[in-house]
Amino acid sequence: MTGEAVKPVKTGGLAGISAGQSAICTVGIEGVGLNYRGYSISDLAEFAQFEEVAYLLLYGDLPTAGELAAYRRTLAGLRELPAPLCFVLELIPSNTHPMDVLRTGCSMLGTLEPESAHHDQYAVANRLLATFPAMLLYWRHFHENGRRIETTSDEDSIAGHFLKLLNGTTPDPTLKHVVDVSLTLYAEHEYNASTFTARTVASTLSDTYSAITAAIGALKGPLHGGANEAAMQLIEQFTTADQAEAGLMEMLAQKKLIMGFGHRVYRISDPRSDVIKAWAKTLCERAGKMSMFEVGERIEQVMWREKKLFPNLDFYSAITYHLCGIPTPMFTPMFVFSRTAGWAAHIIEQRGNNKLIRPAADYIGPDPRPFVPIGNRT
Repeated sequence: MTGEAVKPVKTGGLAGISAGQSAICTVGIEGVGLNYRGYSISDLAEFAQFEEVAYLLLYGDLPTAGELAAYRRTLAGLRELPAPLCFVLELIPSNTHPMDVLRTGCSMLGTLEPESAHHDQYAVANRLLATFPAMLLYWRHFHENGRRIETTSDEDSIAGHFLKLLNGTTPDPTLKHVVDVSLTLYAEHEYNASTFTARTVASTLSDTYSAITAAIGALKGPLHGGANEAAMQLIEQFTTADQAEAGLMEMLAQKKLIMGFGHRVYRISDPRSDVIKAWAKTLCERAGKMSMFEVGERIEQVMWREKKLFPNLDFYSAITYHLCGIPTPMFTPMFVFSRTAGWAAHIIEQRGNNKLIRPAADYIGPDPRPFVPIGNRT
């Protein structure tokens, strides 16, 4: 030991820096792989329903059949929106981005049902999981057709409940299953920008609503959750694979950012992408719209050939959500419906062994200088 101070590692955007310990999720081990509390994402996407995954993230273990049934009943019983919240949703302008609707709805609900010993963090998490789809669709239907919809339904899953409120009809079983799978894929992803935001707010001993409201704001950005909307806008520009390749090459020549590719943690591939890509292909075949899938696949090929970038979950999720009949501005809110489980799990974990999150910064401003009275400044 020389007695010299250890210099901190400097990196842009905290890339590669460990900011804490977590038992919730592992991301990018050996450049690939994603586990929720030890369970692989491929197994969860194939065999589990989203409510099982939410239970796992919040309570630490997969539920038994009886626990899952009870949990579904709990969530279903929490769907009704308070009248004051509905009034606020009606006041939000019709041209508001849906993410701003959810951000506002979350904050308002926190004033009506504040977190307390009688309404604890688990209750808040479950209430938000149950009500986010209703918040968004109450606002949408009111502003599009003047209807004040009933925010409950007989659907026993969040995926089915969302689709029924969206369309007003019993959802197609295949589409309901695909949406359910997508919710599992989006549910958790370690210290991503929105989750780290939630943990930072929680570390100040603020309430769950504040932490999740802040997380929604972080997720809205196109470098995080908003990439799925941008990916759909890109795909819709082209009608054939050849046209997509020509257009993409021109965009790359202009050094435009192509959303939905690459990842800050994964180095080989995004393990979630293959799952959702398979469903995108299935839905395209089912709808007779294989040209859309071919456009997406050609964009994937060009991005790998030219930039060695692979698609992340957002890219093929865009096609999948589009074919489920979900409007593009609602793609990122779907992320919120899901990631609320992960955010809440991290808030609970942060509180379990809390320390205020307060990183340092490398100062690059001017050296110390004397103050000059205003009359002497030139």
